[in-house]
Amino acid sequence: MSRLSLLDLAFFLTESEQSPKHVAGLLIFKKPPGSASTWVHKLAEEFGGFDSPRAPFNQVVEFRALGGPRWRTVENFSINEHLFYHNPEKILSERELFAYCAELHEPLMDRDKPMWEFHIIDRVAGGRFAVYSKMHHAYADGVTMSRWTMNALSETATAKKLKAIWMPEPRTEREIEEASDSQEQLFDRVIRSSRQWRQIVRGIGKLVAQLALEQFGLTKNAVAIPFKATGESPLTGEVSAGRQFATAHVSMDHIKKLRASTRCTLNHIALTCIDGALRRYLKDHDIELERPLSIQMPINLRDENQAISGNMIGIVLVELAPEDSDPYTRLREIGFTLRSVRNQIDGVPSIAVAQYTAVLAVLIELMQLFKLHKRLPAIADTLVSNVPGPTRPRYMKGAKLEQMLPISTLPPGNQLNITLYSYAGTLHFGLVATREMGKLEDLASYIEVAFEELEEAVFEPQTP
Repeated sequence: MSRLSLLDLAFFLTESEQSPKHVAGLLIFKKPPGSASTWVHKLAEEFGGFDSPRAPFNQVVEFRALGGPRWRTVENFSINEHLFYHNPEKILSERELFAYCAELHEPLMDRDKPMWEFHIIDRVAGGRFAVYSKMHHAYADGVTMSRWTMNALSETATAKKLKAIWMPEPRTEREIEEASDSQEQLFDRVIRSSRQWRQIVRGIGKLVAQLALEQFGLTKNAVAIPFKATGESPLTGEVSAGRQFATAHVSMDHIKKLRASTRCTLNHIALTCIDGALRRYLKDHDIELERPLSIQMPINLRDENQAISGNMIGIVLVELAPEDSDPYTRLREIGFTLRSVRNQIDGVPSIAVAQYTAVLAVLIELMQLFKLHKRLPAIADTLVSNVPGPTRPRYMKGAKLEQMLPISTLPPGNQLNITLYSYAGTLHFGLVATREMGKLEDLASYIEVAFEELEEAVFEPQTP
């Protein structure tokens, strides 16, 4: 059995019925040409044959284990508790599909069995079907989930072999060795742990020092300060149980042209659009905050080309642009703040960033538990993450994957989460929010409008 990391444990500690900590993906497929009306149902039956999953899909958490919480392999696994086929009475439009999946996304998952589900949804408009796949965040982060999902799909339409996401490739000898609890490796593990804790203490000390210098005015805009999301806003507050889901889409070719002209990254452009959209959305509610909006932003802590599973993320804070910024100025302002974030975490070991993130997550949950969020501001206005996907289309037994849409979790104190996912020439924005937030589709449409406005500001000549 392998132990839980502090970050994995934090996902359980910060979980509640109002704020479950599972993440999901909605995959929309076009059925193969000439396929029978029973094609999707037979596909579900074929998936049912994969009834002996590999780790972590056959594991649960044993909280009272000696030495701390650990993953334990279940003895009696039943695929029927995880695989579901849905055959709606009527054909679902895309909007109805989103509402359908929002309801699937609401319930807290049962900790007595492996915490993942795979829903196959038939009868989606346009000769399509969908797969809604979710799992608890303690099992994996978005990068890992994307890799598992894409590895289960084919790169060509002619490939007919079916693969299941819960049957990932076996772990390498190195991964097995690192997870081993053998007595021979105990001493080496203690030495590594001692070195890691020294790195953690030094790294967290550096992060805290940076925040203190900024808080006391000894630096200016060097880092973003948490708990500055002041003012009445539909974006923050106690998280309630209901969920809604909406999407926006932007062409990657258009983004590449903007990047070439402005020397900016995809994150610069995406956050510029989100900032502009949030400002317009708040104005719909007669809210004008006299401060820049701030976001929590997960970052991938893996080394380049490192394919470690599980959670390897840290959370950084990013302050966006001042309220009255035009699109081009907003882009430049956000570029500056992202460079500040890069400077903040440079030289800090990734393990220290991860542990700092876990401690902060627990602190935020304790604030909500004791109702301190009613007296103190939220850590940030919302959370925005970016998960890169494949540049070429994927297929499932000849069915083309048209869209891969992320549906994430809500952090304590935030009513909204926005996740970016790039797939086959399109950048998808997956927006999940509480039902109390209202009119999420409007916010999604404002993201696309903000992108068009940014293009106009960059490419169209200015009138004298």
